[in-house]
Amino acid sequence: MKVCFMGSMDFAVKILEELNKKFEVDLVVTQPDKPVGRKKILQGTPVKNKALELGLKTFQPENIKNDYQCILQSNYDFMIVAAYGQIIPDIVLNHARFKAINVHASLLPKYRGGTPMHRAIMNGDKETGVSIMYMVRKMDAGPVLAQESLVIEDNDDVGSLEMKLADLGSKLLIKTLDELILTNLQALAQNPEDVTYAYHIKDEEKIIDLKQPAKVCYDLVRGLHPWPIAEMLINGQKLKVYKADYQEISTEHPVGQVVDVNKNGVYIQTGKGLLILKEVQLQGKKRMDIQAFMNGLGKDIFKLNTSI
Repeated sequence: MKVCFMGSMDFAVKILEELNKKFEVDLVVTQPDKPVGRKKILQGTPVKNKALELGLKTFQPENIKNDYQCILQSNYDFMIVAAYGQIIPDIVLNHARFKAINVHASLLPKYRGGTPMHRAIMNGDKETGVSIMYMVRKMDAGPVLAQESLVIEDNDDVGSLEMKLADLGSKLLIKTLDELILTNLQALAQNPEDVTYAYHIKDEEKIIDLKQPAKVCYDLVRGLHPWPIAEMLINGQKLKVYKADYQEISTEHPVGQVVDVNKNGVYIQTGKGLLILKEVQLQGKKRMDIQAFMNGLGKDIFKLNTSI
């Protein structure tokens, strides 16, 4: 079976690896190289890097709506898409012998869109999963061929959840493709009444609201790690919060007050319970664990019994 694979982000790497073990991956379509860091060095996507490692041919159109002829030059049995990052035209979606198939990191119709893992954690969900679906013009609205769920652990962030879902999705995809080849596997339409969306994260959504319960603040931190990272605004400066913890205890301190500072973290009163800062980065400075931070600039920012 001949496959064209379309993907870009880390979530898609494991899926490409497993596909390549089972089928003939003839072409890998991924996003163009982008400048990274202060020196603006061009870097390929995680999928491109894996494709080159596997010796697979790659294609990186700037805009696939206009540049897709390379894909049409070969005939494919399957068109598999996972975290690609561009809207794919119908002529490409309909090119393979089977309809184009997408691996999506949510239990559709919940969290259609580009940030399903972020939203699941940010919303404090206890469960998420992977959906294998046919692709249609409308975003993530196609009928579902298969789904499998997993538990979101309290210490999961987007990075760890992505790895779990990629592993789950790669296995479920291979199983689904085998069933499609051997049987008349039927897809089920999504219930429109249950649809929710996972839109891209807005800048204002990254700000930790200390008036919320500590668990909500903690879920925001882990739901935005390793990108785009939660933030606090302190005296007009942004403080990125990479890692945190929380305690659901009753206190009478005002919201925003620094309740305790020790080697385990900075304890800040929230609307309910304490948010514990573990790893931070002040605007224009290096990322630090909280102990190193409090040995320097942190002393003037997080003063015991004062509010931020």
